[in-house]
Amino acid sequence: MALRSGGVLAFDFGLRRIGVAVGDWETRLAHPLETISGEANDQRFGRIAALIDEWKPRELVVGLPFHMDGTEHDLTRRARRFANQLNGRFGLPVAPVDERLTSYDADLRLREAGVKGRDRKGLDDAVAAQRILQDYFEQAHAHDPSPA
Repeated sequence: MALRSGGVLAFDFGLRRIGVAVGDWETRLAHPLETISGEANDQRFGRIAALIDEWKPRELVVGLPFHMDGTEHDLTRRARRFANQLNGRFGLPVAPVDERLTSYDADLRLREAGVKGRDRKGLDDAVAAQRILQDYFEQAHAHDPSPA
């Protein structure tokens, strides 16, 4: 199996905001990048295009929200549609990742870091995207037959 390389952008899709994180296969570390606000698709995809141009990722990751029992809901379908749109617009492979509890984890980590309620609003989506990407790296590493 060939080792993966290059950068990865991850997205925590939401109807009002999209959290974005960046990482790479060499370090397998994810970092929160930003939160894209707004509901207009042209605005959202314009910003995503700028991020792809700047970071030049080799692949994208999109978090898929599920109910705790693993069943899908409306936002799951919308996140899948978003993933398909990313693939269609940018021609990059898009990997879906189960994002259950990532927003909760992001909120908890920001609280522990002392970030106050109002200040967390702009950060929690990007930190959730970081968790999604870190989970993706860890899942791939767990299935990688090569030595660490």
